[in-house]
Amino acid sequence: MSEGQSMSDIIMEDYPKTELNIIKQAPKRAIYDRELVHKILDEALVIQVGFVVDGRAQIIPMYGVRDGEFLIFHGSRKSRFMKKLSGGTQLCLSVTHVDGLVFGRSAFHHSMNYRSVTIQSEGEIAPTHDKSRLAALVTDKFADGRYEDVRPTAVNEMKATDFLRVAIKNVVAKIRTGDPVDDKEDLTQPYWAGQVGVRMIFDAPKNAADLMRGIGVPQPIVDKYCG
Repeated sequence: MSEGQSMSDIIMEDYPKTELNIIKQAPKRAIYDRELVHKILDEALVIQVGFVVDGRAQIIPMYGVRDGEFLIFHGSRKSRFMKKLSGGTQLCLSVTHVDGLVFGRSAFHHSMNYRSVTIQSEGEIAPTHDKSRLAALVTDKFADGRYEDVRPTAVNEMKATDFLRVAIKNVVAKIRTGDPVDDKEDLTQPYWAGQVGVRMIFDAPKNAADLMRGIGVPQPIVDKYCG
């Protein structure tokens, strides 16, 4: 933070370009807008976490939640994931939303419309005193206020859980929208070109088979998934 610069100023800024987040393929699709990056991350239910263990590349799909300028992942404190990645191991995180299939007049120009984010960073274990807040954060992404609407977390459950905190840095979004970009000479060819949109749709809530009678679906869940 430079002299005279506030945190609110930084939040409004684009993410800086670094050696690790410069897009070489289709650079015009690269976006460093902080608000847009946050929106793509906040919509994600799964974040792909890549790292190297003993010389072998590994990717684990993880449920993650944004906490300001960090991504939060939770898991067993005894897991290899938490033990390995809490020690400064270099990580590559990726999120992709497919918004449409793009049909060109040639096979060469078929594509997808998408919004993606890639982050190059490392992780650290969040402090113990912050675990309750983070537990609520990761739970409330399912539905607002869900953490206060379930059985309180037991002491042994909280002790057995760690939260990995990954700074959002060396980050870039990449976005494609619109029609296929066919060759000019193909525009008069008798082949269909266009788009097929892709959307994620949630089913209506379904009671667990062993749910006691008289318990209705909480209103925040109805509001989020039945709108």
